[in-house]
Amino acid sequence: MMNNLSIIVIIVSAHLLTLTTVQAQSASAFQPGKEWPDNHGIHINAHGGGVLWHNGNYYWFGEHKVAGEKGNRAYVGVHCYTSKDLHHWVDSGIVLAVDGAQNSPIAPGAIIERPKVIYNKKNKQFIMWFHLELKDQGYKAALCGVATSKKITGPYVFHHAERPDKGTLPISYKPDTNKGDSILLRDKEKGQMSRDMNLFVDEDNSAYLIYTSEENRTVHISQLSDDYLSTRGRFARVFPDRFMEAAAIFKANGKYFFVASGCTGWAPNAARSAVATHIFGPWQELGNPCEGPDSALTFHGQSTFVLPVMGTKNTFIFMADKWNPKNAIDGRYLWLPVVFKANKFKVMWSESWELEDQAKQKSINNE
Repeated sequence: MMNNLSIIVIIVSAHLLTLTTVQAQSASAFQPGKEWPDNHGIHINAHGGGVLWHNGNYYWFGEHKVAGEKGNRAYVGVHCYTSKDLHHWVDSGIVLAVDGAQNSPIAPGAIIERPKVIYNKKNKQFIMWFHLELKDQGYKAALCGVATSKKITGPYVFHHAERPDKGTLPISYKPDTNKGDSILLRDKEKGQMSRDMNLFVDEDNSAYLIYTSEENRTVHISQLSDDYLSTRGRFARVFPDRFMEAAAIFKANGKYFFVASGCTGWAPNAARSAVATHIFGPWQELGNPCEGPDSALTFHGQSTFVLPVMGTKNTFIFMADKWNPKNAIDGRYLWLPVVFKANKFKVMWSESWELEDQAKQKSINNE
């Protein structure tokens, strides 16, 4: 017969075993909206970011925020973290620092948003693009910033700032008799406005800049030059007058998929999705891809990137930011599974999930 002490030991041991199991599970689980510590135990500081896989590692680049509303401008630069499993991230430091010279386009107090990095195999060079607004000019400049490095973790050297597609008009352009193209024509000679932006590299290594243009009215998709350092003047004007931002493109089963948000400032709104057989379109809108509580508000977040998981087929992670404009450094990350259903994709809410869960769901859907 067990005495009371034996019973207590058994209960405590069972509790510790359960706690250890839960901790082991959470170590490999994504927990959207929760604090996400790096290898130093500090919440990851890589907002509006994107991830590049290279030589067996993932590299997460994003905006380094500081505390308070001040953090919505750039006072440090672009931060990078490194991981092999997408869960545990090592701080790789500031890879593009703001420039102390007050006349620099990336002077402290400028706006540096949504940095993305791609690799040019031909030149063996890493190219960073980001949305750039000049210090004390609000969102008037509407520029793309470009920086380069021979090493993925930098340091990146600022190369230039530009408005894309200067002096050109979209492919298959037809004048709009209702004057919906007036801003496009206004900006033709100086280049098109570029605010929220993203990058996509296709299977043939052609690279594309996706950017919100025309005072946020329309999205442009522009092919980059062979060195990825500029646009080449070949671009499509898509979703005219739909007011979309935070766009990202990914590819699965030979089709291009698009996700974006509406334009409501820092406030969340319903995500939007679309599909095409060619990156320049035509694009077919598919509606809000989110499913679950608060799906009409994209789970209180905004898209920033869709991450392909290496070594898998059609496994993607939807990356979004849960902004905190009053205290920018405390912005959280919403990483959620992408599930394909027929010719659509869905972003499924879960408080805690693992990549293995996504694989099971794909099996259920016979993917």
